[in-house]
Amino acid sequence: MEFFRIKKDIPFMRHALVFNVISLLTFALAVFFLATRGLHLSVEFTGGTLVEVSYAEAPQLEPIRSALAGSGYPDAQVQNFGSARDLLIRLPNREDLDTSSVSETVMNTLQQAGGPAPELRRVEFVGPQVGKELATDGAMALLLVIIGIMIYLALRFEWRFAVSAIIANLHDVIIILGFFAFFQWEFSLPVLAAVLAVLGYSVNESVVVFDRVRETFKKKRQMSTPAVLDHAITSTISRTVITHGSTQVMVLSMLLFGGETLYYFALALTIGICFGIYSSVLVASPLVMWLGVSREQFIKPKKEKEEAVV
Repeated sequence: MEFFRIKKDIPFMRHALVFNVISLLTFALAVFFLATRGLHLSVEFTGGTLVEVSYAEAPQLEPIRSALAGSGYPDAQVQNFGSARDLLIRLPNREDLDTSSVSETVMNTLQQAGGPAPELRRVEFVGPQVGKELATDGAMALLLVIIGIMIYLALRFEWRFAVSAIIANLHDVIIILGFFAFFQWEFSLPVLAAVLAVLGYSVNESVVVFDRVRETFKKKRQMSTPAVLDHAITSTISRTVITHGSTQVMVLSMLLFGGETLYYFALALTIGICFGIYSSVLVASPLVMWLGVSREQFIKPKKEKEEAVV
């Protein structure tokens, strides 16, 4: 299935240096913001108190947030949980916060906020040690995904493709984290899941381009390496537009209509999809070219049959 067809190959590799300089500058800015501002970690990583309540009718969230802020919880996070009648309230740890009386204070505040009285479902306290373990496990999951992708690409294609794809994927991950550090958006477990999803999503685009590179090397032996890469990228543009466009429509619906629960998850996916297209096409392919990919790496030499001497 093709949305459109480009008959003449676009000379992407002619501007490979410009693309990679732009990528390097963006990457450096993301690292700078991560080092200077850091990530605004959520309760899951820093520790805090989770209070789940249920209402007979769907409540308004803004009056509840204002009431909690007036009771000394300006950083409280209120969001729907499961249904419009169920709320999950997250209260980050503070030195002046008495964890033993948090639930009682929250319930009193909600009853004074007006409307029907809520029913307390559960109260959970996430300690700093648990948050540290979650952060460690998340970093370990990210590392295992990267190692698995490198092994897969090295076995299916060649080590040059594996190195290029991983550099491009790390480029996407660091830029997502850089956005969250610059704007101080909350980095939570759903956002971590989105980052892991972007890793797999981005490498999928790289695999499609690399597979077309391998086919072109075998079929068109008169083309140079930059021409082969240009042909592979141009011939997959239609597929890229269809795949990423349809995915972005779904992610955009979550971003606009998913509410606060899915907002940062969809936002991380949106950033990852946009930069994933750029890195898979305009970062990974030039790196493969500069690492010295050639036709001889994919074409096995023919073995001449030795004639038996009588």
